[in-house]
Amino acid sequence: MSSLGTEGRRVRWEAAGELPLAAATLAFLAAYAWPILDPDLSTTRTRLCQWTVWATWAILVADFLVRLALSKDRRRFVLSTPLEIATIALPLLRPLRLLRLLTLLGAVNRHAGKTLRGRVGIYVAGSVALVVFVASLAVLDAERDAGGNIDDFGDAVWWSMTTISTIGYGDLYPVTGTGRLVAVGLMLAGIALLGIVTASVATWLIERVAQTDADLSAATRRDLATVRDELAEVKALLLDAQTRQ
Repeated sequence: MSSLGTEGRRVRWEAAGELPLAAATLAFLAAYAWPILDPDLSTTRTRLCQWTVWATWAILVADFLVRLALSKDRRRFVLSTPLEIATIALPLLRPLRLLRLLTLLGAVNRHAGKTLRGRVGIYVAGSVALVVFVASLAVLDAERDAGGNIDDFGDAVWWSMTTISTIGYGDLYPVTGTGRLVAVGLMLAGIALLGIVTASVATWLIERVAQTDADLSAATRRDLATVRDELAEVKALLLDAQTRQ
């Protein structure tokens, strides 16, 4: 099989796998969240959630290996997917399991609106909601029994909102190393999302200015054409008058 045909098969595999991978990631999110939101969950259901988490990991590993096998330049493919490699290589580190949600963010971005502002708007809204939710889960999981002041999901959501917006009132704060790691990631995400919004607004302003300039130029050209036509009519009348004399 030619390398071009192999690469085409990889592209088709990725396109066909977007929605199933997003569904698997949502299943992972539910399985991750349930035991955290309900610490009194029965042993059977807790074990079911654990198996679901591992099943989604296995799906991601299988998808990565298939895409690697179908890639024309496997070295380049590996170097271009560091977060995916971290996702499948570090399943035992609980906070890093949340990297799997990048699969869902990618699907949201690819299926967003066709225009730049539509894509940015949907992507930012989806990203903020998802990042705040999973950060709240992660910090609550780390802080609930650590003697800090983040004891329930409401506190965790409030802390996540103030952290991602870079306000940071200081009324709630993590005391564990894992919680502080989540805080660092959340602050970086807030800065990145703010940059995306700023860039989108700047792009919109540039488009508006360019459109206004284009409209003014078109109006100026129409006015000049009208003046030329009127001058041509005046010239014709003058020539006609001179001819009659």
